[in-house]
Amino acid sequence: MPAAELQEWVEVLRLDLGAKLLIAILAGGAIGLERELRRKPAGLRTNILICLGSALLMDLSMRIAGNHAGDPGRIAAQVVTGIGFLGAGTILHTRGTITGLTSAATIWVVAAIGLTVGAGYLFEALGATITVMAVLEGLGWIERRYLDHPSDGGDGIPPNEWDARSGGRRGGDETQRRRASDRPLQGDDA
Repeated sequence: MPAAELQEWVEVLRLDLGAKLLIAILAGGAIGLERELRRKPAGLRTNILICLGSALLMDLSMRIAGNHAGDPGRIAAQVVTGIGFLGAGTILHTRGTITGLTSAATIWVVAAIGLTVGAGYLFEALGATITVMAVLEGLGWIERRYLDHPSDGGDGIPPNEWDARSGGRRGGDETQRRRASDRPLQGDDA
């Protein structure tokens, strides 16, 4: 097959986009797997979808800008804004403790990696993925080993917030349910 014909097939089938999306899945999946194994709110699927969507939108932005002499940064800027709202949703303030900041930061950086992949900077995206993994794993280990967080049970959830015996519900929910079940129902002749 001649090189010109091969190039035409690559362009028609958008194999370059397929490769970018595959790399985005791998990068987001690597970071998401670490978060999933640590039982964090934004895990494997979330990080893959964020990285994949960011890469797709950046590629689209560059194609639109290239065809119409526009600014490829406009859609990318909106991705950053949207990811900020998504990250804000993972931050919780409960009983004087703030949780989810690392998950929010991870969501933000995974979107940045996706934008980098979508722009075609694959080596930079690989470097950023490795750096994020080193920060999450390496610094996480140091924090667990040397920094005692008495307000944190190691899972990012303040103690007594979730009761393992309540099947994943808040500990207080079970107590409230028991109190409610101790009260007779209307019409009961107890």
